[in-house]
Amino acid sequence: MTLRFVSLLFLFLHTSPFLHAQKLKDILDKAKSTLQKPAAGALTQGEVGAALREALDKGVGEAVSRLSANDGYHASVYKILLPEEARVVVERLKVVPGFQRVESDLILRMNRAAELAAKEAGPIFLGAIQSLTFADAMGILKGKADAATRYLEGKTDSALTAAFLPSIGKALDAVNARTLWRDAVSAYNRIPLVQKVNPELDRHVTDRSLDGMFALIEVKEKTIRTEVSARTTDTLRKVFGSLDKPMP
Repeated sequence: MTLRFVSLLFLFLHTSPFLHAQKLKDILDKAKSTLQKPAAGALTQGEVGAALREALDKGVGEAVSRLSANDGYHASVYKILLPEEARVVVERLKVVPGFQRVESDLILRMNRAAELAAKEAGPIFLGAIQSLTFADAMGILKGKADAATRYLEGKTDSALTAAFLPSIGKALDAVNARTLWRDAVSAYNRIPLVQKVNPELDRHVTDRSLDGMFALIEVKEKTIRTEVSARTTDTLRKVFGSLDKPMP
């Protein structure tokens, strides 16, 4: 129907050389509107953008809520373990009086620090979600199952790291993790013939905290993409439901 309309317009223009300029403009505007009008049921730019922002909001909200709760990290698959260089220290200290439980104590305190700092992530994520463009949204919608998570990671990673480092430092101090670790390192370095070490916990806990957060956001994204029951609004159902339809 659209091609036929344009063809008739072309013929009409060539057989009416004295057509009034305003009339010509009206006809061209009508043709443009007809060509650009979305087909019935097609997704609009606003719907796609709204659905992606809503999906990201849900993923971020769940990640921040779950991981900032008591045991959010420590009792989950996102539990933060000691860095490799720290394991060398705690293994040697297991036979030193007063340090037999240093590994479990450190792990608990590192995870408690991550849980305290997790609340800082929300505003940073929100800024990235609000800056989502239509081009971003369409690329994410048609992308891989983790496309939204990877977009968010790319937009927020450096800002989150910068915000998390001081927050993690304060949280580690709040649970006395750095004091315990300094005591452990000092005891280790007094052991004869060992190579002296001084690994820091701050960056390790920060990196693993963010890894867990993005992993949980990814789980939520994949759920919305694949499970109809997870699409709790009309916008989510329409936009992500379009992915369920078989390709022609």
